[in-house]
Amino acid sequence: MGREQVPMTSWSKPRPVRVIELGLRENWVQFTLLVIVNVCVGALVGLERTTVPVIGAEVFGLTSDLAVFSFIIAFGVTKAFTNLAAGALTARFARRQLLLTGWVIGIPVPFMLAWGPNWWWIIAANVLLGLNQGLAWSMTVNMKIDLVGPRQRGLATGLNEAAGYVAVGVTALLTGFLATTYGLRPAPQLIGAVFVVGGLLLSLVVRDTADHLALELRRHPAPTPAHDTRLRDIFAVTSWRHRSLRGASQAGFVNNLNDGLMWGVFPLLFIDHGLGLTAVGVIKGLYPILWGIGQIPAGHLADRIGRKTLIVWGMFIQAAGFVAARALLDWPLLAGLVSATAIGIGTAMVYPTLIASISDHAHPEWRAKALGTYRFWRDLGYAGGALVAGVLADAFGLTSTILAAAAITALSGVLAARWITEAHW
Repeated sequence: MGREQVPMTSWSKPRPVRVIELGLRENWVQFTLLVIVNVCVGALVGLERTTVPVIGAEVFGLTSDLAVFSFIIAFGVTKAFTNLAAGALTARFARRQLLLTGWVIGIPVPFMLAWGPNWWWIIAANVLLGLNQGLAWSMTVNMKIDLVGPRQRGLATGLNEAAGYVAVGVTALLTGFLATTYGLRPAPQLIGAVFVVGGLLLSLVVRDTADHLALELRRHPAPTPAHDTRLRDIFAVTSWRHRSLRGASQAGFVNNLNDGLMWGVFPLLFIDHGLGLTAVGVIKGLYPILWGIGQIPAGHLADRIGRKTLIVWGMFIQAAGFVAARALLDWPLLAGLVSATAIGIGTAMVYPTLIASISDHAHPEWRAKALGTYRFWRDLGYAGGALVAGVLADAFGLTSTILAAAAITALSGVLAARWITEAHW
């Protein structure tokens, strides 16, 4: 991978020279710490996957599905704009500083979810959660990409996203069990305090990756034209001007539209069809666990065969999962398990590959802004999914949202096949 020596100085005496190298093996200690940090990031959002929609309906008496899903809209919009801001803030602040800021903002979240006296407290907690996730998750992605260099981006993003989403799934399983045993609140939410403390302490130990980014920049040709490094230009390039970046951004939006829709709809749908919270927790846990674990081989495979094939087929498999959920609904547990499996596998194929594809087409100087823009559109999908689900569910019923998701996802796969191209290093 090549290496450079960076002198480490202090006010009192010279310190040993630290060798800066790009690569997963060369930076495995820092990389592993960041993986564990992202376990804590994912676990914090996993607190909500099973219980919060049910809390809205049963604890606070919300009768409109759109009102119940409003917490997902608050989370998705906040996280989307934080992702965008995080990309720009990397030009002014170190990645580690932004990571720590994200954890400080997340401290009140478990306690607001556990004891909030009305639904507005739940929405406020999700605003803070969106800020936490937008800063903390964005920085773990950027820092891992900085460490490994261009040739292992798929594997790096696969490991990062796997850690986060396996934690989401395990926490969803755990909160379903705790809710069945101890009630909907406060026990299932208070385990989040462990994740906040763990993530904050580990982030204090992690080194910043500015030296690794600087090394990659020195090896990479200068971007042209120079003005493209401004955020508004990068936003336009990533969103619509660049064909492949546009294709990845729309696929990311639809992918998380599906996640937001499942987040709100599946607990209510399967409870309506006779399942208990433990069974719902299994369904809600299986999907992100498969999503998480599957990203490791998917990311590695994306480095070997390219990005496009995995993205296109991943979207089609997700669409098939929604069709299966509707077709098998007379057997609700089977429907939930089959759909969760298909959607989890399809999402695993897509998730790290899209991040790697964006990174492939973005110069290191403006890569963080491009990733911030992509993550803006991707996580705005949470709000889009909750909004679509709420409107359709109130008008036509919960099952209509499943068929709508299948159609939208299949169309996204077609657009990805048309627009996304490979970049060769």
